[in-house]
Amino acid sequence: MSFLNDILVVDFSQFLSGPSASLTLADLGARVIKVERPVTGDICRELYVSDVVIDGESSIFQAINRSKEGYTADLKNASDLIKVKKLLKRADVVIHNFRPGVMERLGLDYETVKGLNPSVVYGSISGFGAEGPWKDLPGQDLLLQSATGITLLNNTAHENPTPLGVSIVDILSGAHLAQGILSLLYQKMTSGEGGEVQVSMLETALDFQFELLTCYYNDGNELPQRSEVNGGHPYVGAPYGIYKTADSWLALAMTDIVKLGQLTDCYALLAYTNSDEWFTQRDAIKQVLAAHLQQRSTKEWLAVLEPADIWCSEVLDYAGLRSHPAYKELQMEMTVKNSNGTAITTTRCPFRIDGQLLSSTTGAPLLGEHTASIDKEFGLNQLQKEGAVVS
Repeated sequence: MSFLNDILVVDFSQFLSGPSASLTLADLGARVIKVERPVTGDICRELYVSDVVIDGESSIFQAINRSKEGYTADLKNASDLIKVKKLLKRADVVIHNFRPGVMERLGLDYETVKGLNPSVVYGSISGFGAEGPWKDLPGQDLLLQSATGITLLNNTAHENPTPLGVSIVDILSGAHLAQGILSLLYQKMTSGEGGEVQVSMLETALDFQFELLTCYYNDGNELPQRSEVNGGHPYVGAPYGIYKTADSWLALAMTDIVKLGQLTDCYALLAYTNSDEWFTQRDAIKQVLAAHLQQRSTKEWLAVLEPADIWCSEVLDYAGLRSHPAYKELQMEMTVKNSNGTAITTTRCPFRIDGQLLSSTTGAPLLGEHTASIDKEFGLNQLQKEGAVVS
């Protein structure tokens, strides 16, 4: 599918947040030119978050930059900057995730690019916003989770603050940027006007917690309290959490405690007929339930609970997930190849349009792989020869 097949995106962003936004646009059919510094390229090429290396580069770079073209330019070099500005005149969308002030110093800020291309859609992601005392701090996912309270929502009360084991703020920030860009592309289509969309990881992390923060704002500023046992959600009563069974683990969400006691023959739970106690006596209930659930296997409990419409699930690792028929039905995996011929298995775009999957076969570009062809297509080398100046 090529919903955005006439859209040209010039993407200066690095690592996860910005590239995840341009990946969404690429999956929708946009042409994405990824601009990187010569020699070293995107920091994500070598900033490994695992020991999985593909063609000498990080697996995450390969995953998040598939379906893009690679272009190298030294933005501090006057000749390269001229070429880039010429390219920006043709762009529909420009993306970056540099710290505040960097694009201004390079002469590639929104107002300057808008002067070159009045209808441009200009999107940026910062860590902590463009103003305020935190604006110059590094926008790194763990730091954002820590600064915004997320790490104090996970695990049990006696454990250390615990981050999510996924770069949730990065990826959600990219999703927010893609949403904003698509809205401005619609505006451009209807009125001819572009615009600027700004996303900060700080605001993303706060929006991610709208449910909990609304409780906090309207509950006398009472801080959320993690469970002493089987923590799952600080504002949700028993039995919400993950429990050890005889052979593995079982997740239980919100449900009627008395009904749960009847179904599992956990008779001590039958005393909790007042639903208010499911929160006020949360830890006591969970302790009783935790001990009881270890008497049978996960599959035995599921056989009792699922037919009764109790919200529950087995806890799967990746191997268990991939072998499950529900996972296989999704066709979530796809294989892409880079120009070296290296095959890489990754996930596809997560949504369908008119029932059709959005998939790709093109891997991430080699560093500067398409520089020469892009220079030729847009006449950028000719621009240099002529000594032209783009202001």
